Amino acid sequence: MIIIGEKINGAIPSIKEAIAKRDTDVIRQRAIAQTEAGAHYIDCAPSTAPELEYDAMVWLIGLIQEVTETPICIDSPNVKLLARIIEENHLKKPGMVNSVNEERDKCETIFPLIAGTGWNVLGLTCDNEGIPAQADKKLDIAKRIIDKAVKYGVALDHLHIDPCVMALSTMPSSMKDFEQCIAQIHEYAPEVKVTGAISNISFEMPARKYVNANCMAYAVRAGLDSAIMDPCNVDMMTTVYACEALCMIDKGGRKYNRAYRQGIIGRK
Repeated sequence: MIIIGEKINGAIPSIKEAIAKRDTDVIRQRAIAQTEAGAHYIDCAPSTAPELEYDAMVWLIGLIQEVTETPICIDSPNVKLLARIIEENHLKKPGMVNSVNEERDKCETIFPLIAGTGWNVLGLTCDNEGIPAQADKKLDIAKRIIDKAVKYGVALDHLHIDPCVMALSTMPSSMKDFEQCIAQIHEYAPEVKVTGAISNISFEMPARKYVNANCMAYAVRAGLDSAIMDPCNVDMMTTVYACEALCMIDKGGRKYNRAYRQGIIGRK
């Protein structure tokens, strides 16, 4: 499982305050903690006013790169900003672009920039009409994104498709729809990775951690390849490693045992 650490995001009140005050310690500590917890990428999402976003992202990237070599996932709805960050080479090494979708020309802007490089890219199953509720419509959008990746020469094993998990409180079939999308995306393009922001499923529900952990378990069994999540959440990380062992993705539990020895799981 590829873990995309979600904890440097301006939508989080403490990070919003740290960005506004340019509090370097908070950002550095959050980057270190996610790396030590096993994140493969660190999401960098300023989530500020549009006119402030570029400066905030450059500042965040610099701080993250000061304290860790973990690749960065640059995260913004502004595709021109993402393109500028890539073109200006602010990152020491390729990371991940979050995100593209079928809204306007987002794929056409990013795909030519990253084709033939080490960059990964995350594609959301939404278009000019928003995020569809129906799994078959999400699948149609996923196929269009995949086909464009092929057209522009983006390696399919660098493409992560996010079927946009719906809240169970408003969509009772959310988990089954997510599993269907995972299976059918892999059927259409086996090299493509499927990802998801798991915590979306428990929105407006009590005791959210239990819903999230069980969603992760079902998703791993269905073939989830990566997840946007909090790597410092021991319960969620333990669920990932345990399920991969149980589903024989991690045969013999070698990764599980190593994660325990490293203190990534099993901590109190």
